[in-house]
Amino acid sequence: MTDTTNLYAENNLLLGAIAGDLIGSYYEFRPTKDLNFPLFHPESRFTDDTVMTMATAQWILTQDNLPSLMQEYGNRYPDAGYGRGFQKWLTSKNPRPYNSFGNGSAMRISPVGWAFPSLEETLRAASENASVSHNHPEGIKGAQATAACIFLARTGHSKEQIKKYIEETFHYDLHQSCGTIRKDYTFDVTCQGSVPPSITAFLESNDYEHAVRLAVSLGGDADTMGAITGSIAEAYYQKIPDCIRQEVMRRLPSEFIELIRRFSHQYFIPSF
Repeated sequence: MTDTTNLYAENNLLLGAIAGDLIGSYYEFRPTKDLNFPLFHPESRFTDDTVMTMATAQWILTQDNLPSLMQEYGNRYPDAGYGRGFQKWLTSKNPRPYNSFGNGSAMRISPVGWAFPSLEETLRAASENASVSHNHPEGIKGAQATAACIFLARTGHSKEQIKKYIEETFHYDLHQSCGTIRKDYTFDVTCQGSVPPSITAFLESNDYEHAVRLAVSLGGDADTMGAITGSIAEAYYQKIPDCIRQEVMRRLPSEFIELIRRFSHQYFIPSF
């Protein structure tokens, strides 16, 4: 792992998920199994993963009403690619959880992994965040597992320790390699179908870029898997390559950049 001062100095916090989302966006409906795919394309863009990550960050910073914030952000960026059920939730006058186990709960959770001083508080906040929409047990589990990986990674735990905790606590099967998964893997938007291989991609990686490449090249829900894997890899490696960081920042609206900086200033605390 690299010097933790790099991440804070560059105001990168949360860019792990956002970069993974943006890199994967082009391949969401053009799946690739090639690890050496071009990272960026003229059509690469942030999606609902990033928009809802921003809503979660704002929720943590302000402690405002989460459904209201999610609706505010979602309706400000209505073409970000929301799923049908969540699109209805965004436009509801009284948004209620709809028993979803889609991976939307995990894609937006990275701010929770950074913001709390204990694993117990992290798990509690992840459940609270997921439950406003994705209140199925698998939806909550996906959010908690992702947030737990980020917390453990940023607090200096090894990959072996992270893998052991996730397998024992959430009963995810993490024993297959990315190469094995890739052979038969297809598009899957469920938490139980996309969070475990996303974690596996992080565990098998050797740096941030490699982690995102592994996740996207599985040929699944590429933007969300890139976001999940990227969020964990950022916390573990504590460094996103400058070329990726600069390209992503260039494609974000100024309000997102300012929120990322505010969140980074508030919550980045070197832990090792």
